[in-house]
Amino acid sequence: MRSERAEPEIAIRTIQHYMYCPHRWGLMEIDKAWEENYFVTKADLMHERVHDPDSHYASRGKRIYTAVPVYIDDEHNLYGVTDCLEISDDGKVCIVEYKPTKPKTCDYREDDLMQIFAQKVCVDHVFRCDCEAAIYYADVKKRVALPLKKNYQQYDARLKELLAEMRERLMRGEIPPIEKGQKCSGCSMKDMCMPKIRFSKGTKDKITEIVKAGD
Repeated sequence: MRSERAEPEIAIRTIQHYMYCPHRWGLMEIDKAWEENYFVTKADLMHERVHDPDSHYASRGKRIYTAVPVYIDDEHNLYGVTDCLEISDDGKVCIVEYKPTKPKTCDYREDDLMQIFAQKVCVDHVFRCDCEAAIYYADVKKRVALPLKKNYQQYDARLKELLAEMRERLMRGEIPPIEKGQKCSGCSMKDMCMPKIRFSKGTKDKITEIVKAGD
C-alpha cells in the first residue's frame, strides 16, 4: 500500500516572503538560495535587538516577552516565533511585530498583515486566548493596531488559500515564474533572480559581426 506524502509544515516568516514575491520565495525555500542587502541587514539587526533573551521585562502593568515560539498543528500546520508578546495584568495578550520602515501610502502592507495574522492563529492556539496585534515601525516610532479580530474569517480564508498554494509548490518542487515589478529594484536577490549579462566591447562587436554575416 502506497503511503501518502505528509503535507509540509509552513514557517510563518515564509508567508510574507511568498506574498511579496512567489519567485523569490521559491528560490529561498526550494532552491535554498539567499542573498542579503542593506534592507535585509537593517531588518535583521533590529530583530536581533528585539529578540534579546535578556529583554523580558515588566512595564506599565504588562509583562513583555520576546522571541516567543508558537505553533498550531491543525489544518494550518504552522510554526514560528513572535517578535514580542505583551500580556497585561488582566490577561489580555497582544502581538507586537517590529518593522524597520513604515509604508509611505498606508498603515500596513497586506503581506505583513497576513504574516501577523498567522502568528495570531498560533498564539491563540498556544495560550488559549483571542489576542490583539500591532506593528511597531522603528523609523517613525509609531505603533499601528491591526483589525485581525474584526476581520478574522476573511483573513483566515485568505491564509488557508496561501498555505494551500505554498504546500502544493513545495511538494512539487515548483518555483513560481518571475513577475518583474517595481519592488525588484530593492530586492536582495535581484542579481540571482535576473542576472545582468555584461559584454566587453570586443565581445559585443564580435557577436554583432557573426549575426550580420548570417543575415
